[in-house]
Amino acid sequence: MRKLIAALAVAAVVASVSSCGGKRTKAARLLENYALVTIPAPDLSGISDNGKEVLNLYRFASDQADAIYWQQNFGPKSTFDALEDSAEKEFAYVNYGPWNRIDGEPFIYGYGPKPLGACFYPADMTDEEFKALKDPAKESPYTIIRRKEDGSLEVVWYHDAYKEQVRKISDLLKAAADITIKESVRQYLLAKAEDVLTDNYLASEFAWQEMTDSKMDLVIGPGETIDDELYGIKASYGAYVLLKNEERTNLLRDVCADVPGLDPEFGSKVYSCDVIYYGGYPNAGYKNIGCNLSGNRAIIFDNIIREKFNRTVFPAGMLLFEGEDQAHLDANAFWWEIVFREIAKSMVEKNAALGNEALTFEKAEAHVLGALLSAQMVEGNHIGALITKQDVVATFIANTIRSTRFGFADATGRANLIVYNYLTEQGAISRKVSGKYVIDYAKTIAALEALNEAIKDIQAGGDYDAAVEFAGTYAFVPQAIQQDVVALELEKIPVDIRFEYEK
Repeated sequence: MRKLIAALAVAAVVASVSSCGGKRTKAARLLENYALVTIPAPDLSGISDNGKEVLNLYRFASDQADAIYWQQNFGPKSTFDALEDSAEKEFAYVNYGPWNRIDGEPFIYGYGPKPLGACFYPADMTDEEFKALKDPAKESPYTIIRRKEDGSLEVVWYHDAYKEQVRKISDLLKAAADITIKESVRQYLLAKAEDVLTDNYLASEFAWQEMTDSKMDLVIGPGETIDDELYGIKASYGAYVLLKNEERTNLLRDVCADVPGLDPEFGSKVYSCDVIYYGGYPNAGYKNIGCNLSGNRAIIFDNIIREKFNRTVFPAGMLLFEGEDQAHLDANAFWWEIVFREIAKSMVEKNAALGNEALTFEKAEAHVLGALLSAQMVEGNHIGALITKQDVVATFIANTIRSTRFGFADATGRANLIVYNYLTEQGAISRKVSGKYVIDYAKTIAALEALNEAIKDIQAGGDYDAAVEFAGTYAFVPQAIQQDVVALELEKIPVDIRFEYEK
């Protein structure tokens, strides 16, 4: 499937010439697609001295999760420290390896395409070998597959494969538990400290759900399975260090009470936060702007949403839309769409029978259902913000188009391509010769409703062949998107953002 994205690289060659007429290296051009954003030092005026030390320990633990993720995605980070090309080095740090996460292709000479199974499986492992492996733990999200000296396969749990880093994470969490003044935090940290040593996360998940009285939060451990493009099984290590926004959280709770079909208990576990630090998977390539963990808690990243809208969504919409539709691009609409997308993740069906297509369909359904919920809640006056259903639709489409730039090497990019191509097929959006899009707002809502039902049917049926056929029909890069990519690059509108941290 990655070969289909190659046309994007060819089409974008025209954008690789700098304003002074000289050519940039491939890595330099790709790096410019990620706007450098400074995450300011957090306001800790309401945090005790103990709390500040706990935050430091959270960050140290996140660095260890980061080190594990390097091993899962590529190998030692130090491989790139001596690179003479500073852009290559920096872009390797962005991607956690020599492969562009958008297309899976190498941007450093000497590397071949990225293995579909990352470093979770031997690169030369065949499907027949995997199926013949008798250890049932091979199906666990928390194991890797290795070759033994005799060439046979063995299953290794994460806590053994990454023993040094896991032990440090456990020790740091115990140290944080010793000094926190919040009992719920102490219980969570102690549970997580034990769970990372066993790869059984049930106790810490329960404890985390009870940790509702802390201004700080730490999400750490194996999470998304997006990097396992081979079987869609293995979970990538990562971490978020967060500060809660109490006022926005209370607003979310009030709105969630009116969301149709949402479990009231889940509605009480939606949080608005600012991100202080990312480690591991969340920091690789494009940046997450919210997360829904095990359907137990949704977290909205306020500061990252704001940066994404200002640097990517809004300028993309201004370039690709005409005046009437430009007027409907709205930061509040974008914020609420992300809120409802994360809420929708707790409502969509997950079906492992869809294999390596499962995550693409989960993300596509969450995107679509989130947009529909947002439009419904706005129309029903359940949201205090002064936004319209047209604002929701236009902002959603601008975000969808710019997110198709994530390409085929990622489930998020494939999910957005499905949405884009379906809306185009239904006449909800059309692209003029000038490169500007025209939005039919009524048709867009109708098309999203139809797409939501089509995806739900595939999810409910667990039909892998149907999923592959549907993705084959809609998850492709049309010529219009190829042209959009060139236009966005010529205008230097970023694909996404990358971080530096203020000290």
